[in-house]
Amino acid sequence: MSNAPVVVTGVHMDLTDALKDTVCAKVERLMRHNPRIIRVHVELVYNRSRDHSREFAAQIRLELPGPDIVVREESEDLYKSIDILIDKVDRQLRRRHRLEKEKRNHPKPTDLGDLGRAA
Repeated sequence: MSNAPVVVTGVHMDLTDALKDTVCAKVERLMRHNPRIIRVHVELVYNRSRDHSREFAAQIRLELPGPDIVVREESEDLYKSIDILIDKVDRQLRRRHRLEKEKRNHPKPTDLGDLGRAA
């Protein structure tokens, strides 16, 4: 596992140790896929005024070299929101890694047409 700190915050709710442990265990899976993660911020939100289908929200921000990845998920169950959130971030990390690998292995061709002509 990487030494990237995981910051878990709760908005309008108290965080239990079980909830923090669940989030940290799920985030470890992300760190296995990309060891270059610098920091992880997870925000868990309880929205009492909304309808019950979107009562809980989870947001994650992965700080990486390059653009950060920010994902938000809302549902009626907090643990369900966390699971879906981690799956979304995992797909984005895999896609980003695949695109970086393709760019590295297939660089854009350079135009050598002007080099052959004498001035």
